[in-house]
Amino acid sequence: MEEFRGRTAVVTGGGGGIGKAMAVAFAQEGMNVVIGEIDMDAAASAVAEVESHGVRAIAVQNDVSDRASMQALADATNEAFGDCHVLCNNAGVVTFKLAQDMTEADWDWVVGVDLYGVIYGIQAFLPGMVAAGEGGHIVNTASIAGLVAPATPGISSYSTAKYGVVGISEALAQDLAPHNIGVSVLCPGGVRSRIVEAGRNRPDEFGGPETPDTRMMMTGESVPQEMIEPEDLAQKVLNAIRGNHLYVVSHPETQPAVEARFQRILDAYDLIPS
Repeated sequence: MEEFRGRTAVVTGGGGGIGKAMAVAFAQEGMNVVIGEIDMDAAASAVAEVESHGVRAIAVQNDVSDRASMQALADATNEAFGDCHVLCNNAGVVTFKLAQDMTEADWDWVVGVDLYGVIYGIQAFLPGMVAAGEGGHIVNTASIAGLVAPATPGISSYSTAKYGVVGISEALAQDLAPHNIGVSVLCPGGVRSRIVEAGRNRPDEFGGPETPDTRMMMTGESVPQEMIEPEDLAQKVLNAIRGNHLYVVSHPETQPAVEARFQRILDAYDLIPS
């Protein structure tokens, strides 16, 4: 996808961090933007910044872990702007707990947002994108933790969901190639955002707001990562959409860990009895 101007982008979790940076980057390219967000104060601020670039934007209160809420986001997009051309399934949460300490609510909350949020986004928007016949692009936000589980210790549920997002994206790219709809999976390392504070918006049905126990991040040897700005990552996303790149990575220092993971898989074939 090379033409952005006059088209429409939808960004979940678009009120801050990576989501807001992508929304602004799309606006700078002349796209109208729909911000899906659970925090409407943050969404309003993002809309104002997006509109400062001379495009239109709306904010829709949205819970990506709820299928009906995602369909409502798609309906609001169609009513305001017509077809969606770039869908960014970006909203994400994390809780810092070892697998043996995770409750059912912990698993349900993290997997509901980080994995089912992507699935529900695809279900809500993809049929319309295919039917429109105008091509487009889907960006699914995963993480380096979706390529290397030990990237940050103490986030087993997050890694589980993000591995799923990588798998969905790889399969989706094959399915959608005949329809001229590209797919990218975003796998960054450390980015300056508030995701470690995601528990501030944790719903009551999943235990209510929580303060992150980031000590869990220090329980093992993590992959070294520099912190980058979300705006820098957003530019990588634009380049990936233009070039139809499936994988979007951002931290060269994580490459040895990814190589080591796949080498372990390759080495396992040598253990098959002849």
